[in-house]
Amino acid sequence: MKKLFSIILMSILTFGLVACADTSENKVADENSFVEESSTVTEETNKNVLQENITSEEKSPDEQETITEPSGKHILVVYFSVTGNTKTIAEKIATLTDADLYEIKPAVEYTDADIDYGDSNSRTSKEQNDLSVRPEIQSETISLEGYDTIYIGYPIWWGEEPRIMDTFVESYDFGDITMIPFCTSGSSGIGNSGKNLADNADSGNWLEGQRFSATASESELEDWISNLQ
Repeated sequence: MKKLFSIILMSILTFGLVACADTSENKVADENSFVEESSTVTEETNKNVLQENITSEEKSPDEQETITEPSGKHILVVYFSVTGNTKTIAEKIATLTDADLYEIKPAVEYTDADIDYGDSNSRTSKEQNDLSVRPEIQSETISLEGYDTIYIGYPIWWGEEPRIMDTFVESYDFGDITMIPFCTSGSSGIGNSGKNLADNADSGNWLEGQRFSATASESELEDWISNLQ
């Protein structure tokens, strides 16, 4: 009887151990499955995040150059103006020639004190006395595609073109575009400014420029334009 009881007890214990082992194995399997699934999800998430970062980097404005696209017109009027005198003439020329307008804007604007020619320590006095100075331009880069004529205007500073004009012409390849300088001043002529720009540009077909007062009429400008060769 005792022997039979021992056999039954051993059977019960053996069954219990097997059941526990199966449960543990299933639990371990379930945990491993969860870990694997979590790892897969995490890996997929990381891939998505990486792709989003790459896309974001590709679209980053800091890494892309903004370019003003051509409008389809063949004439462009480029100008730099601090007091507004050159701007007035540039706008009139653009109207008469049905041209696009492009303003050269400095990264650091010029104040009245900056353009005080009576102060040898003013910003422009220092710039004009140093042929190597190239003030930075803030304006968007412009595509010159399709243009065959460019009028390029500026004030006369200390008998020459402002150094920012040198920055501009050295930044582009004008190819075979006809380049026409014009300037404004109280009394000074255009001097060698047009030649300086042509030399610094080293591209484009440069015509002799013309000086205008801030009050030049449209008829005066029209006569000049019609006689250009």
